[in-house]
Amino acid sequence: MSLAEKICLSAAFLFFMTGLLTGIWKYRHMARSEDASSPTYVDIAHRSSLLYSFAALLLAAFSARSVLADWVNVVAAVSALTFFAFAIGTYIVHGLLQDTDNQLRRPHRLGKRLLPPWMTGVFMMLLILGEVGGSLVLGVGAMLGIWQG
Repeated sequence: MSLAEKICLSAAFLFFMTGLLTGIWKYRHMARSEDASSPTYVDIAHRSSLLYSFAALLLAAFSARSVLADWVNVVAAVSALTFFAFAIGTYIVHGLLQDTDNQLRRPHRLGKRLLPPWMTGVFMMLLILGEVGGSLVLGVGAMLGIWQG
């Protein structure tokens, strides 16, 4: 098994466990709430963790079939997975702080602090490049592997 596959499978496990644990957190809020709801970002953290766990499995499958150099696959996998993790982490922080129900609403907040106006935009651009770019590289490597042979 390649290093990229190991990294992707490890991330899938961590994201899946995060999804299960944030599910407990979500349930606890729902059980105590009059309207049986949880804070927006507790719900988002739960759902995104589960979805990213399966996305990491897909990246592992792409890594296994990619004909690109091992180091290229590792860089692509780490790039995508790092930003998956950053996204989940951001959702968890907003869920803990209960500071917003829309992290992209201006002004951007983190707890009681206002973030510089440029910060969220730069982070989102890096996230797009990391997630889409890393996934694209692994996907193209896999497509080359399955359609060339």
